[in-house]
Amino acid sequence: AKPLYLSAGFILEEGLPLETLWRVAQSMRKAADEAGVSIITGDTKVVDKGKGDGLFINTAGVGAVQPGLEIFPDSVRPGDAVLLSGDVGRHGIAIMAAREGLEFETSLESDCAFLHGPVLALLKEGVKVHCLRDLTRGGLSSALNEIAQAAQRPILVSEELIPVREEVNSACELLGLDPLYVANEGRFIAILPESEVSKALAILKAYPVSRDTRVIGRVLPDPGKSVRLKSVTGVVRILDLLSGEQLPRIC
Repeated sequence: AKPLYLSAGFILEEGLPLETLWRVAQSMRKAADEAGVSIITGDTKVVDKGKGDGLFINTAGVGAVQPGLEIFPDSVRPGDAVLLSGDVGRHGIAIMAAREGLEFETSLESDCAFLHGPVLALLKEGVKVHCLRDLTRGGLSSALNEIAQAAQRPILVSEELIPVREEVNSACELLGLDPLYVANEGRFIAILPESEVSKALAILKAYPVSRDTRVIGRVLPDPGKSVRLKSVTGVVRILDLLSGEQLPRIC
């Protein structure tokens, strides 16, 4: 959908510094302007000190869906290619480092970015996209599993084709996390016919947020609905849904 409007509801803890609220509000306005959307409505509630953990914001978006599109897991077909728009795991690790005061030798920055540009460009150019999914809660693995189960189609992805920055990989090893399950904010996967891959890659690589897009796997003709990961050593294993609590919590 083409993004149009946002609502924003604020829950403020008594005693929250006005400077904090102002900084957040200005940041929201800047981001909305860059995304071309308007924040049109909202509400503000103040709760007792010690009952609100500072500040909570909930939002809802409204957009215009283009007619004639069938971008659903049900549209996924055997032989479809799985495209990943960039490296994974950065956002979740950056959030955890900031919250817990963790310091690493290299700086960790979130991948947070607007995705509507490259996505709408795919649709405008007539690329036959079968399915799209952003990689937020549960990361890449959860998104792939949700699609595979809904489509009733198995998916095979290659570990060596999935980009993970060295600093993210090192932090995950230190913290006992798997980057394939760590949340992202500026990444998505697109599943589309093999015949559309070259055109889609040319479009996506023209945008900074998706310039590192690559094919990481295929939808298999086999029966089943599992996600399979081919390791760098050639061993194939099942990539399950996230088990237990996502760390860090981002929503």
